[in-house]
Amino acid sequence: MRPLKRLTRSSAFQSLLCWVAANYIRLVYVTGRWREEGREPALQLTSKGEPYIAAFWHGRLLMAPTGWDRRAPLSVMISQHRDGEMIARTVHHFGVTTVRGSTTRGGSKALRKMLKTIKSGHNVAITPDGPRGPRMRAQAGIVLLARLSGAPIVPATYAVSRRKLASSWDRFVIALPFSRGVYLWGAPIYVDRDADEEALERARLELEDSLNALTEEADRRVGVVPVTPAEASAA
Repeated sequence: MRPLKRLTRSSAFQSLLCWVAANYIRLVYVTGRWREEGREPALQLTSKGEPYIAAFWHGRLLMAPTGWDRRAPLSVMISQHRDGEMIARTVHHFGVTTVRGSTTRGGSKALRKMLKTIKSGHNVAITPDGPRGPRMRAQAGIVLLARLSGAPIVPATYAVSRRKLASSWDRFVIALPFSRGVYLWGAPIYVDRDADEEALERARLELEDSLNALTEEADRRVGVVPVTPAEASAA
């Protein structure tokens, strides 16, 4: 088993897996029939040279790169766990750069990195329920980043008619080829630079509600049972 374990952990083998994953994503996209709605506000921000923070649930990561305009620079926050390294290598095949870290684990350092990225004019993307949940519940880091940067948060999601749901905490959507698919974008959410804790919590809930409503609508559009959020924290 040791030689096999060494092989699976080797950089060359992991690079091969990421290449396979990237081409699987391309296969799903080119064999699917896709629609997109609600992206106009995000395109207007890009046309004005104003970066924004794209937000999508961790379970909707797979097809997110194909829903992005490669002409607009994008950096995605990816966790520093081993699976995060695989995700980072995969999205690089789509011209997406990564910032390694988490808004909850080593959060201040990761936020500084993302803030610097936004200030350079790049859009950034965050999975606000990542890296470990609870599923479809927004954490506070993303609204704090919006307050510090002045950049709006733009909710986004996708759904497909043919899929497998992983048993993982995020109910990860594994899109299958020859699907009907839809990308939905929500209205930008702005956070005032002088927002206090109460205002930040309102913004967090607004993002969570908007992203959950979009995701439920996307699932219904393609005729699948919507994935439900984890139970809300009692805190």
